[in-house]
Amino acid sequence: MLAEALEHLVRGVVDHPDDVTVRDKQLRHGSILEVRVHPEDLGKVIGRGGRTATAFRTVISALAGKKGARVDFVDVDKRR
Repeated sequence: MLAEALEHLVRGVVDHPDDVTVRDKQLRHGSILEVRVHPEDLGKVIGRGGRTATAFRTVISALAGKKGARVDFVDVDKRR
């Protein structure tokens, strides 16, 4: 549920929504949501001074509740 919600939010911000993927990794200490975006969209997802990324993290942590979740943003390089 968290991965789908985060993917929906990120797709609304970026210019290349088809390149957005969110992978949920379950670890002992909670889950990590790994967001991959097009390299041109990384700045939009992070935002000025990290404000947009912080807003995404705030929404996801509110949805996660006590379980908690960590959000990492990664760019996708099509040439690899």
